[in-house]
Amino acid sequence: MCKILISIKPEYVKKIFDGSKKFEYRTRLAKDNVDKIIIYCTAPIKKVVGEVDVIRTISDKPEKIWNKTKKFSGILKEDFDTYFAKSKIANAYVLGDVKKYRKQKTLEDFGLKAAPQSFYYL
Repeated sequence: MCKILISIKPEYVKKIFDGSKKFEYRTRLAKDNVDKIIIYCTAPIKKVVGEVDVIRTISDKPEKIWNKTKKFSGILKEDFDTYFAKSKIANAYVLGDVKKYRKQKTLEDFGLKAAPQSFYYL
């Protein structure tokens, strides 16, 4: 079982929790097979707010990934294009069951001092 902690903007965290965002896009994936993402909600929240199961990952040219995922992307096409502007390959974690923590946690609860730029293995 491999868990990673990822920083996600509050607007996207909300969409993951409400089910309208079922893909978490990344320019690079973890080397290990991830089965759970721990969600760190960035400023102004700055807390670990929940977790989501990873069903699988997908990787392809950005336009192909967009066409496969746009219905539940949770982001605007312009934001997707900007994020992958310098990438030949787009990656996405396909998200499954989501658990919102009743009590939000701090990074220190996970032994971390700073939010990840990409991700941390837990």
